[in-house]
Amino acid sequence: MRAYQAVFKLRLSLGLQYRAAALAGLATQFFWGLMSIMVYDAFYSHTSTVPAMSFEQVVTYIWLQQAFLTFVMLWFRDPELFGMITSGNIAYELCRPCGIYGFWYAKLVAQRLSAAMLRCLPILLVACVLPGRYRLSLPANTGATLFFVITLLLGLLVLVAISMLIYISVFYTMSPTGSVMLMAILGEFFSGMIIPIPLMPSWLQQIAYALPFRLSADFPYRVYSGHIPWQDAVPGAGVQLLWLAVLAGFGYLWLNRALQRVIIQGG
Repeated sequence: MRAYQAVFKLRLSLGLQYRAAALAGLATQFFWGLMSIMVYDAFYSHTSTVPAMSFEQVVTYIWLQQAFLTFVMLWFRDPELFGMITSGNIAYELCRPCGIYGFWYAKLVAQRLSAAMLRCLPILLVACVLPGRYRLSLPANTGATLFFVITLLLGLLVLVAISMLIYISVFYTMSPTGSVMLMAILGEFFSGMIIPIPLMPSWLQQIAYALPFRLSADFPYRVYSGHIPWQDAVPGAGVQLLWLAVLAGFGYLWLNRALQRVIIQGG
């Protein structure tokens, strides 16, 4: 565990050094958030039916998307890991006195966490002081806040377990392009990043609920906004833990099997 803690602290401190890149991304995220809210504002102003989510909940949902974007985007990648697999430098990883799965997992969690720490606070602060209907609402009570934090962190762990499958697949394909594109498209849509899941048709909602992607974004954001009462979030957190165990266990076994067939040429 000391090796995993060490790489986690190292990657976290390294990621926090890229402040200029984080500030550059803030402008893009503010623009995208405002543009998305304006689109929904137009739809809500002319709808003839009662939507499954209130406009206030949708606005909160969108600002949380932008604040914690690095927690949920599957196209966020570590080129170093892909390079080690495709170049044969994975041999250096095999020499480490610790498991590769846990080592890489801790590294990826730290990378996403450091990126979110640099961006989330400015976005949340500005979103809380925006005028009128575009303002980020605060949680209804302490329970909602607590379970939002719990489910958000569990969602991060689930998403990293999913992203680990992308890296493991490169042992077989020797190219990350296909895996990243496929998982990014599926993950972004069924996590609610394009359309909040309650606003999808019922048949699409059933597919989304059967997949683990929504647990990283849609579920914690709806807990925060009050669309899912915090009392009802307890079973959802259990589902997150179940998916985390399944994905991490499958990834661990798949990586061990992939390492058994690795052939490294040269000296």
